[in-house]
This record gives sequence, structure tokens and C-alpha cells, in this order.
Amino acid sequence: MTTSVLITGGGGYVGTLLGASLSADAASLTTIVSADIREPVERLASITYVVSDIRRRSLVDLLTAHDIEVVVHLAAVVSPGRSPDRDREYSINVEGTRNVLECCLEAGVRKIIVSSSGAAYGYHADNPEWIDEADALRGNSEFAYSDHKRLVEEMLLQWRQKHPQLGQLIFRPGTILGASTQNQITDLFDRRVILGVSGSRTPFVFVWDQDVVGAIRQGILTEATGIYNLAGDGTLTLVEIANRMGKRYIALPGSVIAGALWLLRSVGATQYGPEQVDFLRYRPVLANRRLKEEFNYTPAKTTEEVFDLFWKARS
Repeated sequence: MTTSVLITGGGGYVGTLLGASLSADAASLTTIVSADIREPVERLASITYVVSDIRRRSLVDLLTAHDIEVVVHLAAVVSPGRSPDRDREYSINVEGTRNVLECCLEAGVRKIIVSSSGAAYGYHADNPEWIDEADALRGNSEFAYSDHKRLVEEMLLQWRQKHPQLGQLIFRPGTILGASTQNQITDLFDRRVILGVSGSRTPFVFVWDQDVVGAIRQGILTEATGIYNLAGDGTLTLVEIANRMGKRYIALPGSVIAGALWLLRSVGATQYGPEQVDFLRYRPVLANRRLKEEFNYTPAKTTEEVFDLFWKARS
């Protein structure tokens, strides 16, 4: 049984929720280390908090000092804000992950649990209606996060082949949503009018933040390895989302949205550019059959249920 775990990105949204869950019910765990590049806002008594950069070789000393068996790798730049730095994001998302893997191997870590993303599949017109874990990871070079998650997964494949002694459990979450979620996606829902792309249904697959925690927790406390989409049952289109919120939905031609975003970004009014049209138009829809049948985790909330929970908390 696992007795020691380290969480990278422990001060982030999911990392904080995971730490709280493990602290409340540690099960077999005797050592819980939360590592983040920032000082923690709050501290729980049963967790050891460490300020650490995943790009530094000193991580191996941290792993060794606490005799870490399982690493949960959550650290990543998801939304860079209005001043994106592609080189910095790459150094954290890709090179940082490479360093985590190397340090895990050197320190004798038994398993790494990686939070990848459904974005690794990419936003493409010919995406399958439901994407399975066996479908190709194509990412999108124009989206740093999507591109980096694809690159990370290619790296993980090489490591599985060269270093099988380091077990891997990889989750590809859909859009994570909870009562207090605030991100690029929820910004769309906070607007007075919901804008969509003409001719696109824009389907969303949501996963409850507590289901993300539950799946990772199960991964920590079991010997499970493998790759699993992490999503609630069903989908909600942007029209259905607008109706649930009682908001007006307007669909505009993709060329109009792209032109407006180009103009707004050129004057510094937004960090989003014309590429966001495909972000809305070709959303990957994740199938969760393997999660339920092979990993034996059934999300507690469906896509509809978690959105209703989010919107009730927002209203």
C-alpha cells in the first residue's frame, strides 16, 4: 500500500482540493507533501508544504528526503493571462515534466500520476464524435496548452518504453467544473450573452472537480496504471448551456469572431486570438467507458449535473 505521496502544483486548484481530500482521510498515507512554486495560502496540519520549482534538480532531494513512492504531477501553466510567454510555458509544461520524470527515476519513485488533458487530442474538424483513449493525440500548435500536453504525452510514451519500472497513470480530463471554478471556460458563461460559432453545436463534456480528486485518490491508493479519459456522462451544447442559464445565445460566423478577436488582441484588450474559433468549433468529446469499466471509477456527477451545480453556486 502507498504510504507517501508528493503533489506538484499542490497550490493550484485541483492540487488544493486533492490535498484537502487526502488530509481529511489519509487512508494508508503517512506522508503527504504538497510542492508548489508559491507559498501556500492555507496550511493543513497533516500536509508538509514545500516551495519548489519542478524545473530544478533539487526535486530529487525532496523526493528522497521524504521517501516518496507516488508523485501526482499537476503543475502546469493552463491560462497564461494577457501576457503569454510561450518559451516560459514550454519550460514549465514540457521541460518541467521531463525533470519530474528524471528525478522520480533517480529517487526510486514507484509511480507517477499525470494530469494530462482532453486538449491533447486537439481541436480538429475530423475529431471522432466520441474520442477514445486509443485515438490519436494531435494537439494544436496554435494553442500552447494543447500542444504542450501532446508533447508531454509523447514523452511519457517514450518513458514507458525505456523505463517501465516507473509506473504511469495518466488522466485526460474534460472541462473541470465545480462550485467555485473560475477559468477561461467559465468566463464564457459569465457573459450576459453567450456567443457561439454558426454551424457548430460546441459540445462540452464536464467533469466535477471532486470526481477528478476521487479518480486521482483512487490512483494513489491502488496499483492502477494506464491512460483514461476523465469526464462525466453526456454532453451539453452551448445552446443548451445558454438555455440553462436563461441567457441569450447568438451564433456568429467564424470569420466575424476571428476578425473581432484579432482586432481586440492587437490593441491589448484580450489575450485571445482568431485561433479561439476552432477552440469553440471543434471541441473534443471524451468517452469515459474505459474509466468506468477498466479503471473502475464511475463519476458521481454527469455533465448536466455538474453544470447545474456550478450555475446554482454562481446564481
